[in-house]
Amino acid sequence: MEENPVSRLRFGIFMAPFHSPVGQDPISAYERDLDVLRLLDRYGYDEAWIGEHHSCGHEIIPDPMIFIAHAANHTRHIKLGTGVVSLPYHNPLWVADRAIFLDHLTRGRFMLGLGPGALPTDATMIGITLEEQRGALEHDTDVLMALLRGETVSAQTNRYTLVDARTQLVPYSDFDVSVAAIASPTGPRTAAKNGLGLLSVGATAREGFDALALHWDVMEQRAPEFGHRADRSKWRLVGPMHLADTREQAIEDARFGLDAFCEYTQEVVAAPHFRAAGSTFDERVAWVNETGLGVIGTPADAIAQIERLDKQSGGFGAYLLMHHEWANPEATAKSYELFARYVKPRFQGSTERLERAEQFGRSRWQELDQRQANAIQEATDRHQKERAEAGG
Repeated sequence: MEENPVSRLRFGIFMAPFHSPVGQDPISAYERDLDVLRLLDRYGYDEAWIGEHHSCGHEIIPDPMIFIAHAANHTRHIKLGTGVVSLPYHNPLWVADRAIFLDHLTRGRFMLGLGPGALPTDATMIGITLEEQRGALEHDTDVLMALLRGETVSAQTNRYTLVDARTQLVPYSDFDVSVAAIASPTGPRTAAKNGLGLLSVGATAREGFDALALHWDVMEQRAPEFGHRADRSKWRLVGPMHLADTREQAIEDARFGLDAFCEYTQEVVAAPHFRAAGSTFDERVAWVNETGLGVIGTPADAIAQIERLDKQSGGFGAYLLMHHEWANPEATAKSYELFARYVKPRFQGSTERLERAEQFGRSRWQELDQRQANAIQEATDRHQKERAEAGG
């Protein structure tokens, strides 16, 4: 990745979370989610983003801020973000207050992700039309950022009224704020206007509509209009992966849950911008692997995917694994371990000095091995001579 302007990629997950099929015990599902965050924290992943959903039965965390407050006490290092708060569903003042509060509670490990709301069934239950969601996100983000900056805001929409509203806490840190982008230009428009980061979700396929190009083109065109610079280090790409020691094993692992996940996107959630293809297991594996959307394979396949995305995008700051339950918990944990062991170091430079140290050892091995053997023999001979002289 020599041409990547970002020197060290960050890695993490984007956790909706998906629990397919419906019918699983929610308590155990939440514990599995928490176990994943604990695991990633131990393996040195940089960040995790947790979603907000209220319907359809599969994505079952309704308030990512509550979950983050809970998870923060079970982790030590990993940053935790809302992936995302559906901003049009909420009063921006309360979002600002809670974000600053979490920033304090986590001592700077909090990140705020924003979006218009992914599930149409969520919006319709509270009387928000699908046609107004994206425009509402752009407007509400302006209001939210003014509140986070400590400004006094008055605003009125058909969803909320603010009268001389202001936050009472100063943020603990300069925490990341990012906007989700999937198919429309709304996310990059909003991020560029406010100088925020960008979360490109499910935009990693190589064929057809080039969402990555759209996202960054909008950022670069629009950011300077508002006095900002489009910063690639704040651009996060999201895509699914499941890794095993062999590609055949990874595919076999995915028999556990890939079909249920795909059926959810095809038959339950009305989201044409992120819909699985195929009606058989083999066709769905091909949808992941052959379109470039993600990887069901080996660490080498994962490295190749990230290198391709780097070249396709022109460089980005973080890759987030879309968390899923395509495999059982044990195989899922193995996948995250393989990624941490073999993929992360390739893009973070954490093993470069180790490799140079090994090369140095190899280059001096023959010479030093013989000298070491000679030195040991000399010490042994000297000891024996001293013993013999003492005995005489």
